[in-house]
Amino acid sequence: MATTTPDTIDSGKKSDLAPSTNRRWAYGFLIAAVLTYIFYAFVVPNLGASGKTFVSTWIPAVATNEALVWVICAVGLNIVVGYAGLLDLGFVAFWAIGGYTAGWIMSTFIQAVNPGFYFLSAAYPNQPGIHLNWWLVLIIAGCVCAFAGIIIGAPTLRLKSDYLALVTLAFGEIIPQVFLNADTLTNGARGIAPLDNVSPLPFGPSALKIGDVEIPISQPLGPFDTSAKFLLFAIVAAFAIFVSLRIREGRLGRAWLAIREDELAASMMGVPLMRTKLAAYAVGAFMGGMGGVVYAIHTNSVFPDRFTFSISILLLAMIVLGGMGNVWGVIIGALGLAWFNSTGLPQFGFWFNGQFGTSINFPSYSFLILGSILVLMMLFRREGLFPETRTRQVLQEAERSDAEELDGGEV
Repeated sequence: MATTTPDTIDSGKKSDLAPSTNRRWAYGFLIAAVLTYIFYAFVVPNLGASGKTFVSTWIPAVATNEALVWVICAVGLNIVVGYAGLLDLGFVAFWAIGGYTAGWIMSTFIQAVNPGFYFLSAAYPNQPGIHLNWWLVLIIAGCVCAFAGIIIGAPTLRLKSDYLALVTLAFGEIIPQVFLNADTLTNGARGIAPLDNVSPLPFGPSALKIGDVEIPISQPLGPFDTSAKFLLFAIVAAFAIFVSLRIREGRLGRAWLAIREDELAASMMGVPLMRTKLAAYAVGAFMGGMGGVVYAIHTNSVFPDRFTFSISILLLAMIVLGGMGNVWGVIIGALGLAWFNSTGLPQFGFWFNGQFGTSINFPSYSFLILGSILVLMMLFRREGLFPETRTRQVLQEAERSDAEELDGGEV
């Protein structure tokens, strides 16, 4: 008799985890990343004035780089919410912890370390503070956030549904306030700036020459080297996506899915609930920490007023809109909402006001528009735009009649 696994569905269709499906999406991500880099590095500088104006207005490189930060964090939150089914409303805390970790060990903030400690860093020499290579900072920040996730999650993950959401919401509110008021630890509202320059490689040739074009490899990148930073951010995003997909296909990922579908049944089948939930929280927090480092490098600074509760809500909206549990859907949702929030809506407002002579402040209505979109999604497409197959089937399943409930499915 044929048996089913978490990776199969009753209809016989291929699972979302089919290698060929993931391979096609991975090739698409790689091609899109390469074409985007070529566009910003080689095409845009050769455009005419009108073309450059259009790009800088509607699809600026800065907004594209920031969208990758959202992708990294959304993939991390998807592990907690989409895989394990744990509602987390305070994910911005890990974003903040990762950013401040970068600020502490990639700047002159720690003046007590004088002369400064350098390790494969592209920072200017003879400065106080700790200056580590940014690739190492990514790992350190991820581990710090994973540890913080375990510390916070251990006493709270015994809670369920609304109670867990309230606790994580409080956590997301407390951490930014701690960073705002702890002057000696974070420099308070003044934040930490500037951060060290980064280099794609800690050693090796400074540039790769292809014909007459030089592509920087290990030379330091300043705040305005957006094209080169795009490649670095894309690599971090690809790593987060790879880890998310590989873990899901393994034993731990299947345990997360089992807990999401039916926690009681999962425990009866031998899944250690607490340990498995903590693993989801830790892995998601690790990716949130990496996203915080990337965001700190992107802005060349860390300020506490940037880590607001609205970030957690927007990340959750990206997952719901893209398709909860489906990594590729979450990526598309993150890219779309990040562009809409930072560039699309403000520029549409400028165009609309210019065309019709109005003075409507469209960005002030961003949450009204976003909320309306989510309401419509819940009414007509609860599973998201690119849902996981299992989630789509559960949410689209017709309700059973009373007779079917009593007779075990037979009328």
